[in-house]
Amino acid sequence: MTPEQFVHQLQITLADKLKSVVMYGSGATGDFIEGVSGYNLLVVAEPWGTSELGAISSAAEKWVKAGNPLPQFFTPAELSSSADAFPIEILDMQRSRKILFGADLLTALTVDLAHLRMQLEHDLKSKLLFFRQRYLAASQDPNRLVKLLASSLSTFLVLFRAAIKLYDEDVPLHKQNALQELGTHLAFDASPFLHVLELKAKGALPPDVDLQLLAGQYLASIEQIVHAIDQHLHPDPK
Repeated sequence: MTPEQFVHQLQITLADKLKSVVMYGSGATGDFIEGVSGYNLLVVAEPWGTSELGAISSAAEKWVKAGNPLPQFFTPAELSSSADAFPIEILDMQRSRKILFGADLLTALTVDLAHLRMQLEHDLKSKLLFFRQRYLAASQDPNRLVKLLASSLSTFLVLFRAAIKLYDEDVPLHKQNALQELGTHLAFDASPFLHVLELKAKGALPPDVDLQLLAGQYLASIEQIVHAIDQHLHPDPK
């Protein structure tokens, strides 16, 4: 099921309740990898009761079976009041989006830098802790470890792009460019992320890359970034 087909089903089912559908993420930036990436959608409708959700459940099931994550479902009022609760997600949507239906409701939203800092610190540290937990279960199984690296990368790259906003107003759209830009502000080894990007794109690691070593370097680079941003947000008063 293509995004256009899914939107068509939403239009048929929801009719005038559907206000906007926005594609964001890799599908809008050109980083999309066929057969690997999924299309990220924001769907705005009014209302979102159980009857509306139930009515689109069949189309949503086909959408997920096609390899896509479930969309984010907002009412217009919820979206307009969510820039403080989801500053990273809102910025990511604003930075790279394609309007598939209706009005562009993201344009009017303004993200406060203080809210961004708060969410960024929380999400970076929580995702770091979560990765360590997942590594415990995956470390002895190469297939699970590969899946862990590949599945975690997109989340960390979204957070890294958000971190650039702390240093520079202009944030690159593409993943590799964003890593390079972050490297101009923080000291960290970007090569593990580039290797995992290649893994996602080609389905295999380069022959000279050891999986266990890569996992260790990947975790170390995440720790470097988290520590550097923590120091930026909480500088030593001395």
